[in-house]
Amino acid sequence: MAKEKLFRYAAVKELPNVRELSGHDAYMADPIRGTWADWFGNDNPIILELACGKGDYTLELARRHPDRNFIGVDVKGDRIWKGATQALAEGLSNVRFLRIYIDHITAYFVPGEVSELWITFPDPYLVEKKAHKRLTHPEFLDRYRRILREDGLIRLKTDDATLDAFTLETLEAGGHPIAERVDDVHGGAHAVPDLDILTYYERKHLEQGLRIRYTAFRLSNAS
Repeated sequence: MAKEKLFRYAAVKELPNVRELSGHDAYMADPIRGTWADWFGNDNPIILELACGKGDYTLELARRHPDRNFIGVDVKGDRIWKGATQALAEGLSNVRFLRIYIDHITAYFVPGEVSELWITFPDPYLVEKKAHKRLTHPEFLDRYRRILREDGLIRLKTDDATLDAFTLETLEAGGHPIAERVDDVHGGAHAVPDLDILTYYERKHLEQGLRIRYTAFRLSNAS
């Protein structure tokens, strides 16, 4: 298993649909910044999946929405390798992967370059002293503000009650309006598309009887 992981970390560097960590200071602007449309070869909306893992959501969204461009973002090269090779095998030209730390995200996109964000089952960082690492912490929301278009949605799916409550409290405190809310994604009917996509971890959560929560929100104009 260790040899396979090492192989994937090396192989992902050669994949044509993956952008690797820059060799320079990761907080400096990367050359890809502002040129994603050129790489995709069109001006279609760009949607990110943060902490994408193997890219389950990224891939299925791309299959369903060929008129949009999707970028899976994660730092673990062995996981990205899985999604990227699958995208190549299927000929999904509207999929790219970006291997970076998410707190460096503003170095890779210019303001307004991203139309929408998906955050699917991120690490909830339950230890309170690590709360600043939660992907809905105000520090992360400020980073998203600097790359999202003004009306861009941020969509969170989580099985974790602590992260869900933290997110709702953060949104209320920041005056960020909730656009959509589903308290139990698989517990009844709702009109939100694409929530039926199941990641590896979501399947595990459902097997354990956990409730999946979904919140879509926009950032307030206040900085």
